[in-house]
Amino acid sequence: MKAKQLISNIIPALKTSDTGKDALNQMKMFRISHLPIANKSEFLGLISDRDIYDNNIADDPIGNHELSLDHSYVTSDQHVYEIIELASKQKLTIIPVLDDQKNYLGVITIADLMHYFADLSAFKNPGAIIILSLTMKDYSLSEIAQIVESNDVKILSLYVSQPDESMEIDVTLKLNTTDISAIIQTFNRYDYTIKATFMEDSQLEDLFNARYEEFMKYLDM
Repeated sequence: MKAKQLISNIIPALKTSDTGKDALNQMKMFRISHLPIANKSEFLGLISDRDIYDNNIADDPIGNHELSLDHSYVTSDQHVYEIIELASKQKLTIIPVLDDQKNYLGVITIADLMHYFADLSAFKNPGAIIILSLTMKDYSLSEIAQIVESNDVKILSLYVSQPDESMEIDVTLKLNTTDISAIIQTFNRYDYTIKATFMEDSQLEDLFNARYEEFMKYLDM
């Protein structure tokens, strides 16, 4: 999935003649903390609610003030993973999209990204989740896949993350079965540390609800 396929048709760009109050009202309406400022197709930057409050410009046109605007953006052909990386790194609630000539095309919201991932077959299809804990030097995708597939099971998705202040990584596997007892035994034989498993519908629902709540907290930043 590329950026141009995720552009929202709902959130308009601000004009420099719009006031800080106009911007805050739109942010409240769309439950976001940033808005793009554009002069027709020219992207001028992102303004945040903090910019407005810190500079006390609620009643003034935003173009009347010298602001340190965030100029982060993605191009229309960038992959969804690059969009997520930028949003996370810059703590953005929307991500501007420009074409190859730097013309402003629109924005992608965190909600758009959440809906995209919710629609992936890996999330829709039933199946258990296993979270492995290991060091980066011990991480081998081929070995993990071999262990899973030797039990006639397929990996629907795999995600690698590193908890804060940890020397180890978490490898989260979504599988196409809920019967993972044989896979757990195989991982144990290979001396893998299984950090958590989610097999029952109630467990999976709790996990997805927790992830959803994390997204909603991020939207409310």
